[in-house]
Amino acid sequence: MTGIVLAAAIGYLLGSIPFGLVLTRLAGLGDVRRIGSGSIGATNVLRTGNKALAALTLLLDLAKGLAACLIGAIWGPVAMLAAAGAVILGHMFPVWLGFRGGKGVATALGVLIAIAWPLAIAAAVLWLLIAIAFQYSSLAALVAAVVSAIAAAFMFEPARAGLIAGIALLIVLRHHENIRRLLDGSEGRISFGKG
Repeated sequence: MTGIVLAAAIGYLLGSIPFGLVLTRLAGLGDVRRIGSGSIGATNVLRTGNKALAALTLLLDLAKGLAACLIGAIWGPVAMLAAAGAVILGHMFPVWLGFRGGKGVATALGVLIAIAWPLAIAAAVLWLLIAIAFQYSSLAALVAAVVSAIAAAFMFEPARAGLIAGIALLIVLRHHENIRRLLDGSEGRISFGKG
């Protein structure tokens, strides 16, 4: 039980590191929460116009999800799942930012790489296909999250499948404003081209 609690605490603290906010401030781009969706994630960092910084944010957010799971695994599979859930909660609800964090997509991918790598690959490919086809990062994230939850129910034991479904539900809930904008046609698009 001590290992599970430690894994969850470490996972939450790792998840709560706001890389998007830190990187944009270090780059002299100000507070990323004051632009676009107000999120601290890679998609909103992309709205600063700095694609390299957005890519670095994505990689670091992914890495903290993976790292939390690997650290949790030191205390066993249950602790790893506890760390996986906690790192998502830390990213979405960081104590340092008044519990207002990111949407959790990149961090969730890091978690999936650790606990369900075949599903992680499929989710990443699906996200990319939807994003390219429709140019909505939020739509791609929502589709990938829901499909991952459904697939996990058939691919993994109840503990992992339940965690993946819970993460997917949190991602959908964190995208409630994006869903509204998608429905009324005001959601911002992303571009994979130059410029």
